[in-house]
Amino acid sequence: MKRGVTNSITASPTMVGAVTTLIVVVAVFLAYNANNGLPFVPVHRVSVEVPNAARLVNNNEVRIAGKRVGVVESIDIVAPGDSTAADTSGGSPSGTEDATVARLNLKLDKSVEGLPKDSIFRVRYRSSFGLKYIEIVRGTGEPAAEGYVFNGTDDGSVCALPTNPATFSSSVPASAQNGCFEEQVEFDAINNTFDAPTRTNVRDNLTGFGNAFAARGTSLNDALGALEPLLRGLRPVAQTLTEPDTQLRRFFPELGDAARIVAPVATEQAELFGFAARTFTAISADPGALQETISEGVPTLETGIETLPAQNAFLRDFAVLSRELRPGVQGLRTTLPVLNEAIDVGTPVLRDLPTTNDLLRGVMRELDQLVSQPTTRLTLQRLSETFDSAKPLSVYAAPAQTVCNNFNYYVTFFANALSEPDNVGYTYRQIVAGAPPPFEVESDIASYAGTTASGRAAAAEGGVFKPFELPIANVGPYMPAGQRNADCQLGQRGYPLGETPAAGQPPSSAANLTSDLEGSRGPTTVFWNDDRQRELVDSRIESRQPSTWEGSNP
Repeated sequence: MKRGVTNSITASPTMVGAVTTLIVVVAVFLAYNANNGLPFVPVHRVSVEVPNAARLVNNNEVRIAGKRVGVVESIDIVAPGDSTAADTSGGSPSGTEDATVARLNLKLDKSVEGLPKDSIFRVRYRSSFGLKYIEIVRGTGEPAAEGYVFNGTDDGSVCALPTNPATFSSSVPASAQNGCFEEQVEFDAINNTFDAPTRTNVRDNLTGFGNAFAARGTSLNDALGALEPLLRGLRPVAQTLTEPDTQLRRFFPELGDAARIVAPVATEQAELFGFAARTFTAISADPGALQETISEGVPTLETGIETLPAQNAFLRDFAVLSRELRPGVQGLRTTLPVLNEAIDVGTPVLRDLPTTNDLLRGVMRELDQLVSQPTTRLTLQRLSETFDSAKPLSVYAAPAQTVCNNFNYYVTFFANALSEPDNVGYTYRQIVAGAPPPFEVESDIASYAGTTASGRAAAAEGGVFKPFELPIANVGPYMPAGQRNADCQLGQRGYPLGETPAAGQPPSSAANLTSDLEGSRGPTTVFWNDDRQRELVDSRIESRQPSTWEGSNP
């Protein structure tokens, strides 16, 4: 009797341990599978096809209005053409035939059974560490049956929310009536808007802010308490800034433009602050002078208030002058080489200019004395009368002299004509000069052999060119001095040797002739212009011509 009682008593702790172990195993099993739903609990399964699973994983939560209603049971990859959304929605979803999509198999509570077909699905962030969940916004359309596949591959980037349940289902597009999927912006896409240096600087800023705020909780509380009066006064300021008249909307774009304009001179701006720091250090080194400057600032500003308004006219004119000078300033860049050369040339001239001015002072003094004399005016008047009297002669004789060179030729050979010595001095030997012996020249002036005297010695004398010893023919049949351009047929006496030869004239001939006249043309009609080209011009003076021209060829 005692032995049996003892056995039963010893068996009771073993039974208790086994039961406890079973309870723990069951609890662990339920805890491990809690995310997948409790066993033996009825569920409602539907699927949604989306272009991108957005890094969802199995057992991510499904929420409606912030309440957990299920989990993502599994995620399948649907190859092109294998989508079943068309079978359940009544149409071929756009994009499922030529793109791979993701099918999210949802296990929902029975409480949400009959989810409307026009519901909206979105992937939301549960935390900043990347944990996500699916948010469902219930639609107002026909309820979806068990296993229904919502098509989220044929929607835009934004789904309309059901603000009016009575008209929502009929107002949304057909692509949203079988389910609408709204894609969300990923954190990495936001971070990718910044380049690598910016992201590095952001990390440095966060590290700096973290170190700055560490162990400063009390100071932060004091700062927040001190901000209360500031924030109270900031509200009316903000209200004023938001008024349309302040044009606050333009402020930040203009700041951006200002930054863009200042960017090319950022280095100079940085240097400016450094120089300004040195300047302020120097200013603060003498407090007395700084105090005196501040004291004098008040009367200076008062004087500026009085005088600056009067300068408005000057500033307006200066602005106009600046606009007028802008084209010249822009063209100055291209003319700088010329200006630099002018400066190089002008510098020594300016250096010698004082000496020149000193010498010129004496000249001007003498000229002033000359002008001051009464006889100077009378002399100039008589000189003007002399020029007036000589003007007709100069007008008539100048062409003959400058073109035909008559006077120079006469004077040149006049000395030679008087070179024959006699008992008294020298006698005129025109005959000797006009007819040199034939054996001395290649062709004399009176030659009838078709050649012309060219200043070249005869072959027996070596054929040497002796223009100052032997004659050169430079005459023509018509020599009306004073005519227009004073054409001197046959020879244009005023031109360089050999540059105006006649047709067929050999280079060895020094004569300057024109031998291609046909018949008698009367007074000069052929002359050489400034370009050394022959021109035919009727230079006859009408008042000197007969009343009729018989047989003439003008």
